[in-house]
Amino acid sequence: MIVAVTAGCEIGFWVLLLAGLALRYPARMPRTGAVVLACVPLVDVVLLAVTVADLRSGTTAGTRHGLAAAYIGFSVGYGHATIRWADARFRHRVMGGPPPAAAPKYGRERAAHEWRIFGRTLVAVAVSVVLLQGAVMLVGDASRTAALTAWQQRMGAVAGISLLIAASYTVFPKRPRADR
Repeated sequence: MIVAVTAGCEIGFWVLLLAGLALRYPARMPRTGAVVLACVPLVDVVLLAVTVADLRSGTTAGTRHGLAAAYIGFSVGYGHATIRWADARFRHRVMGGPPPAAAPKYGRERAAHEWRIFGRTLVAVAVSVVLLQGAVMLVGDASRTAALTAWQQRMGAVAGISLLIAASYTVFPKRPRADR
């Protein structure tokens, strides 16, 4: 059931996002659109509530519970940036607004961009690990929470990979090709 709720929350995220943008721009109801966009985090609250209820009912924690924590963490870490990204593209493609700025490709600007991504990833990982630890403490039985501990290690690996990517763009900055 947790996997279905996680998938439903992902669908709900995009439905609320598109509804908010549609209200904001084509319907010319910016306040109503802002209210709908402000409701986007409620999908995380629903997923958290369902996950906690499932664990409290005596279910052994599994991959599905770790996935739910990771989803919530990445929603917190990347949610606002995703909404801004979608807003700029919606405004451009649907409303004929200016094209959104592209991510930098080279040099210090690209390295700074990668460090911002690392910062978002760090927030996502931290939230996920805290939620996973909270679930471990909620269940209180190490034999029933081994999957959650494994997810904490995965989240650490995700942070490490993101750090390596950001550091690589700093140490080895990508340069434009020389004209031939």
